[in-house]
Amino acid sequence: MAVLGTVLGILAVTAATLSADLSLRADEIEITLEPQLTGGFQFVLNNGDERRVYGHIGRTLYSVFVAQDVEGGILVQMGNTNLTVHTVYDERANARGIKMKWDTQDQIRFEDCFTFGSNQWYGGPMQVDQVYPIQNAYQNYSAYVSKEQDNGAIVERYWLNSAGEYIYVHPQVPLFVDYGLIQPNHICFGAQIAAPYSSRRNHTELSYDIWFLPDVKQAHQHAVANYLGKPSGLPDFRMIEHPIWSTWAQYSQNITEERVMEFAREIRANGFNDSQLEIDDLWETCYGSLEVDTNKFPNLTNLVQEIKALGYRVTIWVHPFINSNCDPWYSEALTNGYLVLDEAGTAAANWWNPNGSIPGLVDFTNPTAAEWWYSRVRNLIETYDIDSIKFDAGESSFSPQIPVQNGDIDLHPHNIVDAYVRTCARFGDMIEVRAGFRTQDLPIFVRMVDRDSIWGLNNGLPTIVTTAIQMNLNGYTLVLPDMIGGNGFNLNHAQADLPTKELFIRWMQANTFLPVMQYSFVPWNFDNETVTISKKYTDLHAAYAQEIYAAMRASVEHGTPVTAPLWWLDPRDEEALRIWDEYLLGENILVAPVFTEGATSRDIYLPVGIWFEEGDPERVHEGPIWIRNYAAPIDVLPYFVRQTPVESNTANAPLVSTLLIIFGLLMNILNKF
Repeated sequence: MAVLGTVLGILAVTAATLSADLSLRADEIEITLEPQLTGGFQFVLNNGDERRVYGHIGRTLYSVFVAQDVEGGILVQMGNTNLTVHTVYDERANARGIKMKWDTQDQIRFEDCFTFGSNQWYGGPMQVDQVYPIQNAYQNYSAYVSKEQDNGAIVERYWLNSAGEYIYVHPQVPLFVDYGLIQPNHICFGAQIAAPYSSRRNHTELSYDIWFLPDVKQAHQHAVANYLGKPSGLPDFRMIEHPIWSTWAQYSQNITEERVMEFAREIRANGFNDSQLEIDDLWETCYGSLEVDTNKFPNLTNLVQEIKALGYRVTIWVHPFINSNCDPWYSEALTNGYLVLDEAGTAAANWWNPNGSIPGLVDFTNPTAAEWWYSRVRNLIETYDIDSIKFDAGESSFSPQIPVQNGDIDLHPHNIVDAYVRTCARFGDMIEVRAGFRTQDLPIFVRMVDRDSIWGLNNGLPTIVTTAIQMNLNGYTLVLPDMIGGNGFNLNHAQADLPTKELFIRWMQANTFLPVMQYSFVPWNFDNETVTISKKYTDLHAAYAQEIYAAMRASVEHGTPVTAPLWWLDPRDEEALRIWDEYLLGENILVAPVFTEGATSRDIYLPVGIWFEEGDPERVHEGPIWIRNYAAPIDVLPYFVRQTPVESNTANAPLVSTLLIIFGLLMNILNKF
């Protein structure tokens, strides 16, 4: 990116007081910092006669200032605090940017707020209430780190809006974020040295970049190219084609050899295929031993081979914790310095399975500790001929607080998320993780945090779509949705319960065109109709597996979403910019699941293009158009296949519409029998 050049106008250069504005120009846009009596500066963009108040920066700072011009911008000094503002221009992308940086060695809190305005906003953290767009989301001022609370496993520092603007906050910032509470209809970025950020940092920094592009799609593509990155390869294809079957929701921790074998036989008896069968929590002698509990699994070697003889691959659940009552492994790790310590030197971590003890967390920022843990997991795989691993946890909040880590202190506490996930990724393309921070490049599935078995946007069924879009727009395009029907065990949730038949079917349908189908609650828990409908859409997912894989390949090549918002096809379509209950697979399949209990129809919006219902060219619609009261009885998932434009770039639109139309016709014929 080329710097625009020198500042064309500086209204205040020396000995400025609170009465003087600071201005700099980026081509036709003038940026003005207007000092405020309440503290800081009003951040104003002027374009000709148009004046736009973009935000209020330095809200906590009350001081006279001096300013001077520097190449491409200005330097403002307020006591021991420096603010630099630079303008930049990316000619190739026709993108204009502003680079902001506050820095001080004083123990103060920075606070910059920017208006949501009337735009739609996207990105931000994974949340329990995963609303989309996010300008009406709830985010109380809190540390912006990967955490168990509020499902915050994915918290990339990236926000995007419908006007083609985005903000990226740099990873070294001790960041706090607030939506709408500090200042109504604003997103506020705070920076301060407070828990969970290390008290041993020697400065406080708030630095971020703001970019302006012609539309939201171009803005996101620019962010992918310059900040987020894209996957470096593809995950295992069979995990896409056929379902994962997990023991978790069906059996919880009450797994035994007999129950796992029974589970495997039931799946086959009901005519379902698989990508793998997953032995979940609790197979260990104690948490962190990585030793098989022979009371539950007298002969795991034989069990694995029997399951494989039925055509399965076998995976097993693994986590990064060692509970203190799990010796000799805990003592070995503690003695050798393999556990994360807090600043007081204690190893008291936390997670959901302390089992009456004090857990420890393996310190993956210590290469020796990471290798010790890796070798033990590798030994488990090789001893029992396990095919791969479901890795759990990984959020930085599980560490003792405030954690001491290796590596650049300004990147704490996120170091451990990156280090853990990259250690897990060494086990190959069949693994899954559930946390990430700047790990979008890895060719592995990232799993959603558990959903609850309810209907609402409060961590229920619709959030498998809003969360999939959120993850994709943060650069995590290889998404593994949570189990069909939800967790079922979150009794802390006021509405928690086991899934009903209707919820299970609608969940399974909504999952059909997402990258992976994962069963744990099973269709035969309900009735034969549920089995029949589930088989229909599981087979439909398998039939489209190559198209899903092609969308993933496009993501590897171009950084495009696999599960995309509707505005991906037309970034200026006001309807598409706000729709949350539909999604695209790649660019040519639109899915409109039913998310309302008891509903047998729904309204569907089709953006620009020629659309065929279920790929049938005799049922055609030309978008943009609303279809009102589209019939969707319990056995129907509304979906549409777009006719690929002749001029379309096949690398960006990987589906072959003719094949899909033929497949749609075949499915319609088969469904009549």
